[in-house]
Formats: sequence, C-alpha cells, structure tokens
Amino acid sequence: MPNAPLPPLDQPVTVLRGVGGERATQLARLDIHTIGDLLLHRPRRYEDRRHFRAIADLHAGDTAAVRGTVVAQGLKRWKHGTRSVFELILSDGSGRLHCRWWNLPFMENYFAVGNDVFAYGRLVSLKPPTMDHPETEVVEAGEESSVHLNRIAPVYPLTEGLPQRWLRALVWRALAQFESAVAEPWPALALPDLPTRANGLHMLHFPEEIADTEIARQRLALDEFIALQLAIQRRRKNLEARAHGLPCGGDNRLMKPFLAGLGFKLTGAQTRVLREIRADLAGPHPMRRLLQGDVGSGKTVVAACAALMALESGFNVALMAPTEILAEQHFRNFSRWFQPLGVPVELRTGSRKTDVEAQSELSVQRQTRVAGPAPNHQPSTLFVGTHALLTAGFDLPRLGLVVIDEQHKFGVSQREQLVRKGRYPHLLVMTATPIPRTLGLTLYGDLDVAVIDELPAGRGRVKTFVRTADALPKVWDFVREKLAAGRQAYIVYPRVEEGDLAAGVKAVVQEVERLRVTLAPHRVGLLHGRMAAAEKDAVMAEFRANRLSALVATSVIEVGVDVPNATVMVIENAEGFGLAQLHQLRGRIGRGAHDAFCILVAAAKTPEARERLDVLAETTDGFRIAEADLKLRGPGELLGQEQSGMPPLRFGDLAGDLALVERARTLAAQLLATG
Repeated sequence: MPNAPLPPLDQPVTVLRGVGGERATQLARLDIHTIGDLLLHRPRRYEDRRHFRAIADLHAGDTAAVRGTVVAQGLKRWKHGTRSVFELILSDGSGRLHCRWWNLPFMENYFAVGNDVFAYGRLVSLKPPTMDHPETEVVEAGEESSVHLNRIAPVYPLTEGLPQRWLRALVWRALAQFESAVAEPWPALALPDLPTRANGLHMLHFPEEIADTEIARQRLALDEFIALQLAIQRRRKNLEARAHGLPCGGDNRLMKPFLAGLGFKLTGAQTRVLREIRADLAGPHPMRRLLQGDVGSGKTVVAACAALMALESGFNVALMAPTEILAEQHFRNFSRWFQPLGVPVELRTGSRKTDVEAQSELSVQRQTRVAGPAPNHQPSTLFVGTHALLTAGFDLPRLGLVVIDEQHKFGVSQREQLVRKGRYPHLLVMTATPIPRTLGLTLYGDLDVAVIDELPAGRGRVKTFVRTADALPKVWDFVREKLAAGRQAYIVYPRVEEGDLAAGVKAVVQEVERLRVTLAPHRVGLLHGRMAAAEKDAVMAEFRANRLSALVATSVIEVGVDVPNATVMVIENAEGFGLAQLHQLRGRIGRGAHDAFCILVAAAKTPEARERLDVLAETTDGFRIAEADLKLRGPGELLGQEQSGMPPLRFGDLAGDLALVERARTLAAQLLATG
C-alpha cells in the first residue's frame, strides 16, 4: 500500500516557498517542523505600525516605533578588539536617532547608508536621541510590504540567523495557502461568541485591531483546555470502568481507641472530610482524592484515620513524603499513634530503613487483641518513606491505600509508579499549598477534592512583618527577647553556601557563625539539605528537645517540621522566595498556644516586590496567597511542567483563565456524554 498523503497541516515546513535546509534547521530550533507548528507559533507582542512617532516628538524613557533613512553608521572597537559598539543614525526629516548595539559587531552587516529602516525601542537618552539594542527591520520595496507596514504587525520569538521580517512573511504565505485547511476540532460544539479556529489563527497573526488578538487567544486557549479536560475526564472514566475499589471502609476497631487516645477532639472540617473518605474507601471505585488543608489544619490526623480504615480491612498502607526529614517525622508520629494498637510502622528512605520483622510477632499479638486477625495472620503494616518506596526491588503486598504528602513536590509519574505497586489501591494526595481553582481543575482534574477549612482550637495567632535589612539589629533584639522567654526560633536563608549565590544573597553556612555570636548565650543549630541524614536527625532531635534555641536553616524545613514551642521565624532575602513557599515556611510557627511572629527581611526594590510581601503581612489565608502568587509569578512555582505531567500551554493562562477552564470542563463533559 502506498503511504497515504499527509494532512495539510502535518506537512513539513519545507513545502513552503523559501524554506530550504538551513531555514528548516532554524525553524526546528523554535520547535516548528510542520505547517501546523508554524501557524501556532504565537507572536510575543504586536506593534501598531499604522502610526509612527516623529523623532523630534520623542521623550526620554518613551518606547516608540520610528521610521527613517540611514544617514551614517560605523563600528568602534577598543580593549584590543574585545569590546565594540556599532552605531547607526536614522533621519526622518524631523530629527536624528542614534541606534547602538554593544559588543555585537556583526550588526554592521545588516545595514547600509540609504536604507529605509524601521526601529522599535526605548529612548535611553535625549542628547542625542538614542536607543540601545532596538528591534529593527530594513524596509524593502515589493509585494509583501503590506505584511510589515501600515498594519498591526506581529513580532515573533526568533532564533539566531532568522530575521523577523522573513518569518512574518512566511506566516503570511502559510495562512494564504493553508487557512482553509484548518478544521474545527469540536464540530459538535456551538461556540457562537468566538471565531472559528481558522479565523482565530488569522486574527492571532494579522489582527485588524489589537482587541482581536485577545479574542483569538481565548479561542485557541479554549481548544487547549477542552483537549486537556477530555484527557482528564476520559482517564477517570476508564479507571472507573476497569477497576473495582478494594473494600477498605474499616470497622472502627482501631479507629475508636486511636481517637480516644489523641487527647483532643477532631474539628468539624476533619470529621466532614473523614466521612467523604470513608464513603470513597467503601465505594465501588478506587478513591482518587486530593486533600487540601492550610498549614496546621490537621491533615496528618485525617491521613492516620484513613490509614486505619484500610489497616482494619486487612490491607497495607504506603505513605510517601518528599523529604527524609518529613518522612522521619511521620514515622515518629505514626509509630507513637499506631504501635499501641499493634500496627507495625516501617520507615524506608534513601539512608534508613527499619526492620519490621522483629516487631511483627509482637504486633500480630497486639493487633489480634485490638482488631482481630488479619488475613494469613500477617499484620497489616504502614510503610512510611520517600522516593525509596518506589524502588523496583521493594514489594508492597496487599496495598490498599497510598497516601502522598505534599503532592506538589512529586511528579505525576511518581504518583502513578507508587499506585502501580498494588492492584488499583485507593489514593489520597495531600497538600498544604492551597491550589488556585484553575490549577485544581487542570493539574488535579481527575481527583475529587476535599478541603479542611478550619484550624484546630487553641492555636496562637501568627503576625507577619516586612522589614528591610537596616532593621536587622532590632530584629535580633526581638529574637533574643523571645529566646530568653523560653521560646524557639527558625532563621531561614535561601542558599547553603556562598558559591550557590547571586550577589547579595545570604547563605546558612556563613551566617550560622555570625548568629552564634549575635544570639549568645542561646545555642544555635544548623540544618540544610546537604547534611547527612544522621546529622539532620541529631539536629532536629536537639531542637525538638529545646536544647537548641534557634535553628538556622534553608527551606528544607518548609514542609512538615512540627515544633510547637517555635514561635519566631526570620526569613532573610525573603524576596527570593515564592509567596506559596513563604506561607509554607511560616506554617512552621504558630503550632502551639503562644502567639507567633514571622519577620520577612527583604530588599524590596520594586513596588511589585513589596506588593508580594505585603500580601503575606495582610493575610494568613493560604488560598488568597496562592491566588496572588499565581497572578504575580505565574504557574511555574506550583506547576513545573515535568513535575505535573501537564502538556505545555501555548495560549492558555492558568493565572487568569478560570472562566475558560470551567467552560472547557463543561464542554468536555458534553462531548463525552454524546459519544
């Protein structure tokens, strides 16, 4: 059988006039291989070339488009030819503009005296009027001049050797030839308020008005979100069609003594969430649930109760945490809670694993007394660990429930790897990083969401202050005062050692010595991710026992560290952290009955940097902070492409497209319902 011809948009870009081997290689560096790739190459901005500014009317600081003739140009070199500046002078009749390129001597090859040149940039000086490194195009006479001038022109991301003007003309020719081949991806859906996909692509590249570009973006973003929602909803439907839920609802034989021994009553929110989880664990399909709860809301106790339901039902449970510190803390907590019930708890990290065999016989006896015999008389076990749980040689028999703590620290593939160790076990993923709704509907769209929206009673208030570096002497006075009163403090820096740093950013290894002097006679410890596990354990044990008054650390303490007596946190170079991360760090204090104080020391040099930190000073509501972080920094912090398994979005904006995501979710459900 001869090969079937490729669909028009799947044809290589080399079918277009002017695209030979060298140009195809340049386009490939921009990930443009086919006609479809070219039509989806999104302009990074637009220039309204219907209105040029006269050079004489420009003011310092203006960003403007001008058009003039090259009246002079030259290249100057110094420092034995290692430094250079190329300069050309444009005249438009009203005045002269100097355009300069530093250390780019090859620029002189692109221009000649007498060229008609378009330049776009920011005026850095008026004496004489000067632009540094403006974007330029030589205006050429010919049939395609209307593509580049007297219109709103797209400006594309480029690669070395690829001229803006050439790429714009290529897109123009590709649209003329292939626009009619752009099909509607969802012919069954009515989208009366948006252009067709073909029309949207035309408006994206060559809009009549600037407002058209946003209409086009919304249409193309909606297509992306519908495709994403279809994949998410199909995955969930396929799971429910082929997998039966393991019977893990439990019978309360372990739960009742556990709750009675806690010493406190669950909050209403914890109780509500546990009812939802029990219904899932006893339901016909494997549970796939995301548990969101702000720092300190009691997610660990909820996870313990969910684990007990599966353990009561004769199944093993795996709990995976992102760091050894957090895994070991979970191991200590769960051992304290579960061993009196006869439930073995095993730890498995890169550097440590406990031997559960020695405790098994005793555990069988205890569990039999409390809960009745497990199948085959093997005690159901809780396995706590890090990525070490994923190792190929580690077997998890009778796996009923997988709990993943701080889900955003793991990739989707790691989540799936652990789940595949069993036969469709139930899955509970937990996060204390509140997830804005757009991310919740995309990144976690196949999970049911439960929220613990209530903090336990008896917690002190957390007050947050933003200070500049010149206030540090007063900050250390305040810290000494709190340490003298018996409280403890965390002092956080962005990096481990000076070699890791940008200029002006502090590091723990250097700062700890200074702070041992500053905070004397109080003992100061050091904790960072490069220390050996035994060292970290020893430091944390000293801090928990209040034998260390202050802990100088990196963000390794961001998750899970729980020392109720620690009521002060100082974060230096706070401007270098994301809001969600700062909120997580702040969650390490205020976990006891005393009021707590978080002091953000920052060189907030711009209004935007100050605005970010002020959000933290104004609220402790994690959802408000996460929304602000998403708007100010974009989804990168919460979403790393590799971690999330999310496809890259060319047009969708996870910081601002909630309405489009929700619409796509509804439309995808319609498509699936109609087959």
